[in-house]
Amino acid sequence: MTEVRVPTLGESVTEATVATWFKKPGDRVEADEMLCELETDKVTVEVPSPAAGTLAEIVANEGDTVGVDALLANISESGEAAAPAAPAAKSEAPAEAPAASGGSSVDVMVPTLGESVTEATVSTWFKKVGDTVAQDEMLCELETDKVSVEVPSPAAGTLTEILFDEGSTVEAGGKLGVIASGDGAAAAAPASAPAAAPAASSSTGKDVEHAPAAKKAMAEAGLSADQVQGSGRDGRIMKEDVAKAAAAAAAATSAAPAPAASAAPRGPVNADDASREERVKMTRLRQTIARRLKDAQNTAAMLTTYNEVDMTEVMELRKTYKDAFEKKHGVRMGFMSFFTKACVHALKEVPEVNAEIDGNEVVYKNYVHMGIAAGTPQGLVVPVLRDVDQKSFAEIEKEIGEKGRRARDGKLSMAEMQGGSFTISNGGVYGSLMSSPILNPPQSGILGMHKIQDRPMAINGKVEIRPMMYLALSYDHRIVDGKGAVTFLVRVKEALEDPRRLLMDI
Repeated sequence: MTEVRVPTLGESVTEATVATWFKKPGDRVEADEMLCELETDKVTVEVPSPAAGTLAEIVANEGDTVGVDALLANISESGEAAAPAAPAAKSEAPAEAPAASGGSSVDVMVPTLGESVTEATVSTWFKKVGDTVAQDEMLCELETDKVSVEVPSPAAGTLTEILFDEGSTVEAGGKLGVIASGDGAAAAAPASAPAAAPAASSSTGKDVEHAPAAKKAMAEAGLSADQVQGSGRDGRIMKEDVAKAAAAAAAATSAAPAPAASAAPRGPVNADDASREERVKMTRLRQTIARRLKDAQNTAAMLTTYNEVDMTEVMELRKTYKDAFEKKHGVRMGFMSFFTKACVHALKEVPEVNAEIDGNEVVYKNYVHMGIAAGTPQGLVVPVLRDVDQKSFAEIEKEIGEKGRRARDGKLSMAEMQGGSFTISNGGVYGSLMSSPILNPPQSGILGMHKIQDRPMAINGKVEIRPMMYLALSYDHRIVDGKGAVTFLVRVKEALEDPRRLLMDI
């Protein structure tokens, strides 16, 4: 028996209403065929069937409110469906017997990829067809434009079929492969080919009921059904199909100027140089980083202001209490917690740096979700520490360390990289002395930290060598005025040069 559960509904969305069931108990369903539609206060979510079989039971009826991961229904697979229906089993037995006698098969599906992520690239297969796998053993790794996702085996058995090779693009909820359990593993692969043929051949010449969310999306986009290529069962149009068709239409409209901008040829390269070059396709993560950074430059009125901070007091405080801090809290005291606390202190005085523009409105946030930029072998990611304004130094250091390790291992979830209201980027760990960080949309501010370097400074009429760091605040001038940006950076400087200000909130 396979359970149908409520998928991830998106950041901060915890429940939904069952809007429509497209199937009723007893109906035959195929893997990925749409079973029902859920409605939240933000989006409409379609729930596909996780496996082929018979819809045995509907647990949540239309109109019911359900939470994330709540049980919606149960699907009995072929072998299970034959048992309760005694009269029908006799007539169905000849057709079902070969599959049942050879052992059951389990589909390997693309897991939920996160809010707004609809597709991924198959990065690496750890197993090949014919390999024996244990339940929860890693089969392959997918790469989205934000994170890497490992796909575990849903059951123990033999990998009999791989539907998408490395480098292929797969959609969320799509089928990746087939695991056969029991003695019939070897026979399961050829048996699956004819089973897929009827679905493909039935996609034409038949009227189908398109998904309600797709109908609504077509009406909003001004598209008719004959302008959209359906990817659902029997050619059924899904919401994602409408989005693709609308994007294609928009691309076609702006096609004239596009080639000149995007297809600029390289300059001439002689044969000797060309033979020593290597071409490597950009990863999805790298493509997304490039696109988002360029979008930030094109959208925001981005400006950067600079200052410098004397790190003497912070370094002395850290030196004095470093051992006691680590002994009590089990984590080392770093500089990031000081900068995080200093930014929280400054954001309270200059709230527009912690705000964002939404259309013609400014959204002021009465919380601080701090993004901490982290470099990984795959590229730059920004895990978010939520509600840092309510956390202690020790809590901040622990969370930075834990999320930093998971970022390097590619284990961060989508939810952990969404919802940030301000970002800190520490280029100093790589030796950067000065830089202008780029905004992380839709945020309105990002603080750049740099290398601590001893420099001669005039202190009370005397020249002293002090550990100095340049600070850079990039901000969106559409919402943050120069006065606010300078004030913010000065408050960060003051808090770091006299950390007692953080304790006394002055």
